[in-house]
Amino acid sequence: MKYSFLDFLTLVGSLGMFLYGMKTMSEGLQKLAGDKLRNILSVMTTNRFTGVLTGFLITALIQSSSATTVMVVSFVNAGLLSLSQSIGVIMGANVGTTVTAWIISLFGFRMDISLFALPLIGVSIPLMFARRSRYKSWGEFIMGFALLFLGLEYLKSSVPDLQSNPQALAFIRNYTSTGYASLLLFLCIGTLLTIVVQSSSATVAITLVMCARGWIPFEIALAMILGENIGTTITANLAALPANTGARRAAVAHLLFNVLGVCWCMALFYPFANMISWIVSQGPGDPHELERFLNTLDPQTISLISSGDELTDSHMIALRERMQTLQVSVSYGMSLFHTMFNVTNVCIMIWFTRFYVRICSALIKSPPQPEEEFQLKYISSNLLSTSELSIMQAKKETAVFSKRTCRMFDMVKSIVHERDDEKFLQIYNRIQKYEQISDRMEVEIASYLARVLEGHLSARGKNNVRIMLRVVSEIESIGDSCCNMARTVHRRNEAKAVFTEEQNHCIEHMFTRVDGALAYMDELLCKPDVTHDDLMHSYNLEAEINSYRNLLKNRHIESLNSTDYKYSDAVYYMDIISECEKAGDYILNVVQAEAEAEKEF
Repeated sequence: MKYSFLDFLTLVGSLGMFLYGMKTMSEGLQKLAGDKLRNILSVMTTNRFTGVLTGFLITALIQSSSATTVMVVSFVNAGLLSLSQSIGVIMGANVGTTVTAWIISLFGFRMDISLFALPLIGVSIPLMFARRSRYKSWGEFIMGFALLFLGLEYLKSSVPDLQSNPQALAFIRNYTSTGYASLLLFLCIGTLLTIVVQSSSATVAITLVMCARGWIPFEIALAMILGENIGTTITANLAALPANTGARRAAVAHLLFNVLGVCWCMALFYPFANMISWIVSQGPGDPHELERFLNTLDPQTISLISSGDELTDSHMIALRERMQTLQVSVSYGMSLFHTMFNVTNVCIMIWFTRFYVRICSALIKSPPQPEEEFQLKYISSNLLSTSELSIMQAKKETAVFSKRTCRMFDMVKSIVHERDDEKFLQIYNRIQKYEQISDRMEVEIASYLARVLEGHLSARGKNNVRIMLRVVSEIESIGDSCCNMARTVHRRNEAKAVFTEEQNHCIEHMFTRVDGALAYMDELLCKPDVTHDDLMHSYNLEAEINSYRNLLKNRHIESLNSTDYKYSDAVYYMDIISECEKAGDYILNVVQAEAEAEKEF
């Protein structure tokens, strides 16, 4: 057998085209259905059964169980899903991923869909250059679909011709006839292959090709599929490494679910496999027949009928048609096994959701976190779910950022009248630390959003990210204003300056107005949409702050003329009032940005 390094690169390139096509198709669908996916996740995870349905629908839609499970892990990390809800979605994702195998079986072996690949690419090109983002997303989906099957066709034609070279095939066959030992060996091979390729859909396609070519018996291929179910969990576990405790528990639950499912299936492997063979035999044919059929042919005949060359001999044509029919039966058998295993596993394991929650909670314990330590709650700088859905997590983290700023302002209010030097310094140092945390939160959230922006986003999603970057910047500016007020009070105390009763009364009134605007902003950040009335109310609150600042400024000039207080004391007083007015401007900017986002979308 002549198999050069160039042939090996062709094989790797074919696999790469298959994976890239799947990725492009998945991302195109995610852009088309980004908002729908958010709605599905928010509405359809109320219990374990709707969670399973949700996982199935999303995975069937985006054609990647790895993407779904990484998304689920990141949503648990973001607090959008509980651990119990995530387990149901993960179970559904395992069923949804079997759709890929059926697509390959129905189209990849029964018909030469690669003949339509280039025309489909021709259709997709004008769509990808269209102005409307929806057309571009459709173009990406069609392009990915074409590349997926073009890669599959190249994969089938670029594998080494082992059937025509029995001496090479003998190496594999030495390990396929030792009963359960062979099953366990190829189960491990399937696991390792999926870990390397990082796509169970790709490894299932490889296994389908290997079995359809007669490299491995039908039962060995089924064992590899079981191993691929375990290997696909590595993606979510790797994604969960930098995440919080809940996300790591969700990833471990995925691993436990698949491993325990493989355990019961291996215990009942031969009865289960025989049932699948019987069902498929009622349709296309016995999936075991392909191996027996190929064993009756000599290597030259196998090479001839396996090639894409046109045949003129009626006997050879009949043999090719027979082989293709048997290949379809093998692919149907493997796809049915993949589906039946995952459906049965879900039907069994769905009743043990609470057990999974307890086990994962015992394995991954929550570490104690100091109150003032900086840590993002809902996003991780190293963890991205699908690009469109990552926006939800960043939005929730932004709301946390806002609440932290509100607490910072509460501390500022408490130190203005604090006369105990020790308590004052304690609160002042906390404000300083909050300001440092505020700076870091801005950088972390902005960096996360920048990474999301680099991904495959629709025009709507990109505009949403830009607006959120503005919101984060404005919230950080509010934190800076709070810190500036605290520093002004600290300088006042060091200078032994004293405010009059009227000044203290005016500062309290200004703080009340700013506090109201800040609380309203915090409330709006947690709302799904910002209405025109919400925006008008924020305008009114900011106008009250401006009017009161102008009133106090005029009074201040009159008081200086009448020497009601010292000019040096007045400097600190007006600095606090001016900083409150600046904070009001920043608060309004946040609400305006949120209203702009809702107007766009």
